[in-house]
Formats: sequence, structure tokens, C-alpha cells
Amino acid sequence: MKNTRRKFIKNSFIAGLGSLILPPFVKNTYGFPNVKEGLNYLPRPGEWEKDKLTIAWIGHSTMLINFFGKWILTDPVLFGSVGLYFFGTSLGPSRLTPPALSFDELPKPDLILLSHAHMDHMDYPTLEELSDKYPDQIDVITAYNTDDVISDLNWKSLKVMDWGNEFEIHDIKFKALEVKHFGWRFPWEKDRSKGYHFDGRSYNAYLIERNGKKVLFAGDTTNTDKFEILKNENIDVALMPIGAYNPWKRAHCNPEEALQMADNINAKYFIPMHTKTFQQGSEPFEEPISWMLNSAPNYKIKIGLQEIGQTFILS
Repeated sequence: MKNTRRKFIKNSFIAGLGSLILPPFVKNTYGFPNVKEGLNYLPRPGEWEKDKLTIAWIGHSTMLINFFGKWILTDPVLFGSVGLYFFGTSLGPSRLTPPALSFDELPKPDLILLSHAHMDHMDYPTLEELSDKYPDQIDVITAYNTDDVISDLNWKSLKVMDWGNEFEIHDIKFKALEVKHFGWRFPWEKDRSKGYHFDGRSYNAYLIERNGKKVLFAGDTTNTDKFEILKNENIDVALMPIGAYNPWKRAHCNPEEALQMADNINAKYFIPMHTKTFQQGSEPFEEPISWMLNSAPNYKIKIGLQEIGQTFILS
């Protein structure tokens, strides 16, 4: 019954509902460039050293992390568009920048980390492709009341984490953190931002730790003081969203706010995400990165990378 209902949801809604899945899409007012070539750097995960922490920005909120020999993939989105899954394709915004690595170029993830159920973060076609390619070989962590979206796929394990929960797997410690966002996948669903704490869809950030090194994967959030509990955690790298803030300020932080949040918890390095991939806000294509770079000198934190395809190594 569950699988039948899920297939109905995926395959039977009319294309007109696509605009309701993510925050509404604005017109291409600023002439976003259709970037097809020219990534600054090509990640080469086969050459990464297993005794280091290495991070590559694949696109949007998809980060490939080698955490001292264990591979983590965050919010994987690797196809040409995201949105309503309808007759084998996703009806929604198309990519403006291709993923830095294809399915064939990615190493097999040991673990996939999912922040929430929005279709640009929990992309069913990408997750289906990965689970079919590596059946019963990938562990997954996801937010409270979101596992039903992907429970029919062939995972090794599927772990649900709620705010404040801690979990260890692959000798890596995970702690789920509350952010200020919203969680419904379809507008009629219950989610915690509407007050449905126990039966609504949730949304996580994660603190990840191994060998004394700590990474904050901030998921998706607007400006909030909820990260303040991490002030004494000695965070090495903060992966922070910086796009889709105009006009969606209630759901997304801008680059200045992202820098402030990461700097306030004394993180050493800042890595941007959630920008330069899909048109989800009206801000110009280059603005989030330019704003980040112009403001960064005002903070103690250092910029770890600034373009999709670049690779950061924690020395």
C-alpha cells in the first residue's frame, strides 16, 4: 500500500503543481547565464588521500566529503532538473551549472546525508539511481518524518535523526541540529514550521566529527541563533547556504548572514552552497559568491572554496 501510494504521488500529479513543490520560481529577470562549460577545477576523488579531510562542491547543496577514508555525499542532486517527478523526468528548474562529477565519476558513498525533504535536497531520481547502482551498500541519514519518501529504495540502512539526536556509524559521529526553515514536500503536508512538532516533516543541520575534526553541514536555513550551541565545539569547516534569499528571506539566509552565523560559532573555514545551480531566487547569478567574497575580510573565518568543482583539503 505504501509503495503504491508513493508511485501515485510521483507519477500522477499534473505538471501544473510543479510550481508548488519548491518556493515559487521567479522569472529570469537578470538573464542568468546558461553555464555548460568552464568549471574552474575538476575534483579528482581517486587522488584524494585517505588520511585527510577533503571536500568538493559538486553543485547546489551536494558536497562530496572524504572524512579520513569514508565517503559522505550530502543532499545529492545530479540530474538536469529538480521538481515534480513525472513520467521519468523532473518538472521544475533546470540546472544552470552542471554537476562537477557525474554518477560514473563519483566514488561509492559510504553514507548519504539528507537535510530535509525539499525536492532540491531529497531528489528522488538521484537517490534512486545511487541505490540501484549500489543496492544494499549505502547507509542513509535523514530528518524526522522524511524517511517515507525514500524507504522503498535499496539502502543498506536508513536512519532517522531528530533535533538533538546523536548517532555513530563508520566511526563518524553525527548530531542532528535544529535550523529555521520549513519541511513540507507538498504544500498540503504537515511540517514543523506550521506547528506540527510530532507529526510534521522536519529539517536538520548536522555536526559531523571524526578524528577530532568537525564539520557543520548547515542544511537549509534562514538567519538564526540556533547554531550558537556550537560556539565551543571547535568547528573546522562550516558548509553554509548562501542563495535564494531574495525574496525568500523567511526561508534562506543571505551571504552576510551565513558568514555571521559561521563566524559566531568560531568555525575556521567557510564553504558556500545552495547557489549557482538552480534559479530559485531573483538575486543575480553571481551575487551570492561576490557578496560572500567582499564581506569575508570583515570576519575571522576563512573562505575554503568559492566555485562549484573546487576542492578543499584540511591540512
